[in-house]
Amino acid sequence: MNDEQNPNDEELRDALEAAAVLDDDALARVEVATQVAKAAEAAEDQAVAEGDFAEAERIDEQADEVISELVVEAAVEAETAEDMVEAAQPTPVEDVAAASDEDVVVVPDAAPEPADAGSGDPFRGPGDWYVVHTYAGYENKVKANLESRIHTMQMEDKIFRVHIPMEDVMEIKSGKKQVVQKKVFPGYLLVKMLYDNDSWYVVRNTPGVTGFVSAGTGSKPTPLSKREVEKILVVKKEEQKPQVRLGFEEGDVVRIISGPFADFNGTISEINPDQAKLKVLVNIFDRETPVELSFDQVAKV
Repeated sequence: MNDEQNPNDEELRDALEAAAVLDDDALARVEVATQVAKAAEAAEDQAVAEGDFAEAERIDEQADEVISELVVEAAVEAETAEDMVEAAQPTPVEDVAAASDEDVVVVPDAAPEPADAGSGDPFRGPGDWYVVHTYAGYENKVKANLESRIHTMQMEDKIFRVHIPMEDVMEIKSGKKQVVQKKVFPGYLLVKMLYDNDSWYVVRNTPGVTGFVSAGTGSKPTPLSKREVEKILVVKKEEQKPQVRLGFEEGDVVRIISGPFADFNGTISEINPDQAKLKVLVNIFDRETPVELSFDQVAKV
């Protein structure tokens, strides 16, 4: 019986840890909101006692604004934590049709972005592109959170676009091909914005954001250079074939599942993606013998 650890277990464990952090943050925000309410009430009473009703009204309005923002952020963080755990729960994997070049299945890795999110001229309009670090695997949720905050906090004049770079990747597993959309930089978002304290605050305090990419600890976030933006965001005119991702690497230990060497284990010494074949070093009579096999004849141990 195979005692191989289920990769979903590790994903779920990571999600639970990240969710616990968000839950703690949400509780902390609620506690701060409670403290703000108590302090505001005391200040209002003092202002009323001194006959300064205008000051009491100003304190009440300011406190309501701060408390509302804290409560909304706490609710979003709690929802994000719940979504993290739910997304990490193991789900059944459907079989993919056998692969010829005409039989390629396209599997989206994430919900499609709005049409203008990453398209068009990335240099058009004001602002620079910044790289924002997020919880890996939850980039789409963080993007939605940030776009919601931009709208509710009326920051459209300073934060213009939020983008997750994607690429088409051809994966070959068990002799079958499928084209999947993968994130080019897992754990990161690109944000085009005019950088100041207000825009920094909106982005940095979005649930799921862990920081900006900068030149060093405590330094100001560093925008991408024009060359970097061109490399990441400018769409090439010529159509690109999907990058091939095999699911195997040289040095991987595999088990042969069909053919005369079925149930033997071996080490991959060579991979030929064009022919969907690989060479496996199999120990036969105490000697390592190279055996050529197709991708669908082996499975990772």
